[in-house]
Amino acid sequence: MSKVLVSGGCGFIGSHLCDRIMRRSDLELCIVVDNLWTGDVQNLAHIRDDRFRIVQSDVERFQTDLRFDEIYHLASPASPPWYMSEPIRTISANLIGAMRLLELLAPGGRFGFTSTSEIYGDPLVSPQPESYRGSVDCTGPRSSYDESKRCTESLLFETRRTKGIDLRVVRLFNVYGPRTRPDDGRAVSNFIMQALSGQPLTVYGSGEQSRSWGYVEDIVDGLERYFWSDPVNYPGPLNIGNDREIPVIEVARYISKMFGNLPIHHVDPAPQDPTNRRPDLNLARRTLPGWKCKVPYEKGVQLTVDWFRAHLAQQYQDQLTLI
Repeated sequence: MSKVLVSGGCGFIGSHLCDRIMRRSDLELCIVVDNLWTGDVQNLAHIRDDRFRIVQSDVERFQTDLRFDEIYHLASPASPPWYMSEPIRTISANLIGAMRLLELLAPGGRFGFTSTSEIYGDPLVSPQPESYRGSVDCTGPRSSYDESKRCTESLLFETRRTKGIDLRVVRLFNVYGPRTRPDDGRAVSNFIMQALSGQPLTVYGSGEQSRSWGYVEDIVDGLERYFWSDPVNYPGPLNIGNDREIPVIEVARYISKMFGNLPIHHVDPAPQDPTNRRPDLNLARRTLPGWKCKVPYEKGVQLTVDWFRAHLAQQYQDQLTLI
C-alpha cells in the first residue's frame, strides 16, 4: 500500500491528478500540501475519503514524521501575472520545495516533478524536443518561473545520479480546462471570462504567437500513465502536451464567435512572450504507447466554457445564501 504526497494538489492540474490518485486500490494515504496561493480547496471538495487529507502549508515549510512512497511536486504558479508578481515565492516553491520534499521520500520512493515547456524559452526550433537546451533569458521578467523549473530539474537529475532516486520529470505544454482560476491570466481563461462578461477579448500583440493547447483530462491521462500506472523506467524529461499548434488570435476569434462575435481588442505585447510553442512528442509516444491528446481545442473550449458558467453560477448562489 502506498503513501502519496501531492504538493500543489488544490491547484488546477494538481486537483485533477488527485482525482486519479484516489481511484487507486493500492492507496493507503494521500496528503495534499498547498498554501492556497493559487489553489482552491473547492477543487477537491468533492473528495470524501478517509485516505485523503489536505494540509494548508508552504511546501518548503511542511513538517511531518511520515515518509512517502510517491511524491508529486506541482506547487508553483504557472501564469505569468502570478509568478512575475512574486518571483521569490515562485523560486522558493519550485526549488526549495523540491529540496524539502526529497527529505520526505521513503527509501526506494518515486519523485515526480511537473516541469514546463517554458524552459525552452522563445525557441529557435519547432517542434521542441527534450534535447533542445532552450533560448531563455535568465535575467528577464519571466525568469523566476523558467529558471526555477530548470534548476529544479538539475537538482532532481543530480540527486538521481548521486543517490539513485526513482525519478519522473515531465515538461508540460499549455494546459487549459475546468478548475482554472477565473483570474488565472492566461489566454483561454481570459477570453472565456471576458466573453461571459460581454467584454471585448484582449489579445496581447498581434496574436500570431502560437501555442499547443492541451485539454486537462488528456494531459492528466499522460501524467497518470507516466507517474505510476505504466511500467516506465525512463526518468525524463518527457514532453507532455498537444502537438496541434494554434495562434492565440485564432482561439480569440473562435471564442468571440461562440458569444456572438464579440470585438477583439489588441494591446501591447506581454514581456518576452514566446513566439511559438509546440512539443516534439516522439519520445512520449515511445514511452507511453497509444497516448495522445484526443480532445480538439474546439470541444475543450466548449467544455471549459460550460464549467465556468456552472462555477460562476454556484459562486453567485453561495453569495446569495450568505446574505
